[in-house]
Amino acid sequence: MMLLEARNLHLWRGETHVLRGVSLAVQTGQCLQLTGPNGAGKSSLLRVLCGLLLPAEGQLFWRDLDCTRELGPLQRECAYLGHLSGHKAELSARENLAYLCGLRRRCSSNDLDAALEAVGLAGAAQHRPLRQLSAGQQRRVALARVQLQRSTIWLLDEPIANLDIQGQELFHRLLASHLKDGGCAVVATHQPLSVSESALVRLELQA
Repeated sequence: MMLLEARNLHLWRGETHVLRGVSLAVQTGQCLQLTGPNGAGKSSLLRVLCGLLLPAEGQLFWRDLDCTRELGPLQRECAYLGHLSGHKAELSARENLAYLCGLRRRCSSNDLDAALEAVGLAGAAQHRPLRQLSAGQQRRVALARVQLQRSTIWLLDEPIANLDIQGQELFHRLLASHLKDGGCAVVATHQPLSVSESALVRLELQA
């Protein structure tokens, strides 16, 4: 089933033509990997797809519904992770998850426990202010948030940045499980993705 489709997207940032007629399509169980040199527009494309930027031209479809100017249907089923995780540094990992997840749905204490355990933060680290955690631990908290949102589509910008080998393996397990459960993903990364070739689609943007 086709979930997300973009047709002929154009985006300008000032006088810079960032996206030049970009089109893509993502089906159930698929992961679209975005690649391309710095400045090619990978992060901008993800921000367009999640509604943080509006394209100058082109159309976005979610479940065959044209949502180019009204992204509510897509945003309700979308989990976005950018370069910055959007967490509060003074709150603990658990408090951040409870607050951010609570904006979308009810999260029980058991939900939080399971999400933190899944990313390897089941111990005392989950109760420390986020500013006291390493960059890799903070990225794990961000992955826990993505998983907690139970969204159909994941839009991820360099999701394995700052993660060690174990953290990268963890991410790939979470991604594989998400795709197996009928979700889809758009991932901007230059790192190889441990996704079956039948589920992986690639799109290289040009600067």
